[in-house]
Amino acid sequence: MEITASLVKDLRERTGAGMMECKKALTEHNGDIDAAAEALRKSGLAKADKKASRVAAEGRIAAAQSDGKAVLVEINSETDFVAKDDNFIGFTETVARAALGASDVEALKAVKLDSGETVEETRAAVIAKVGENVQVRRMARIDSANNVAAYVHGGKIGVLVEVKGGDADLARGLAMHIAAMNPPHNKQSDVPADFIAKEKEIELAKMSDKDRSKPAEILEKIIGGKIAKIVNEVSLYGQPYVLDTDKTVEAVLKAAGAEVIGFQRLAVGEGIEKVVEDYAAEVAKAMQV
Repeated sequence: MEITASLVKDLRERTGAGMMECKKALTEHNGDIDAAAEALRKSGLAKADKKASRVAAEGRIAAAQSDGKAVLVEINSETDFVAKDDNFIGFTETVARAALGASDVEALKAVKLDSGETVEETRAAVIAKVGENVQVRRMARIDSANNVAAYVHGGKIGVLVEVKGGDADLARGLAMHIAAMNPPHNKQSDVPADFIAKEKEIELAKMSDKDRSKPAEILEKIIGGKIAKIVNEVSLYGQPYVLDTDKTVEAVLKAAGAEVIGFQRLAVGEGIEKVVEDYAAEVAKAMQV
């Protein structure tokens, strides 16, 4: 069978593989586009396996929201260049929508997309297109009848927040605040006692001998004020609200008759040890070969 340019084009659009690879696959399978596509997919899977051990610490956070459900998905690539690639971005958006119907990452990988392929099979095809390791790393979800906001900042930070009371605008504003300020805790009462005890030790050690010699009740008041400030800094409720810094988040919530039930925040690559390339050493080593 003649391998026409149109046939090569069709296979390339279907698989995302290079033109020469498509022509070779069609030639080897006598123009059978289905068989050629399957062969390229198998080749892509082989490439994906080879790249699986490479560190993927860049990438993108994508969000989706529908009928009280909201999800964030972190998908990693090896470089920021690929994270901005249209194929990669399209994959992250598709996976985020699919995540609305999945309970966790492992379940998500098995979800079938509109193409008929699973998320995992599509991931392997993306690896073949972009030439880097791509990993569906983690997801967060909230399923609630309360106000839920999903917010992504620059593709690098994603937030889900659940608010009882208030409205959608308040929930979105709080999600933006959490993205910017990254509070470790929700309310002041959520701050662990051991953290507070350690901060008291630190504040006491920083004081001068003269201050430490003051009466116990005065010393306690001084230390208490410093600790209260620290606790506010590490709790969402105690922080100045980014959209109105004259008010704390707690004051804004109180005025709206609302309460933050909980939130989740993901940042691309957090917790992944990145490999620092020594290009000078690599070049020097190559010159000795």
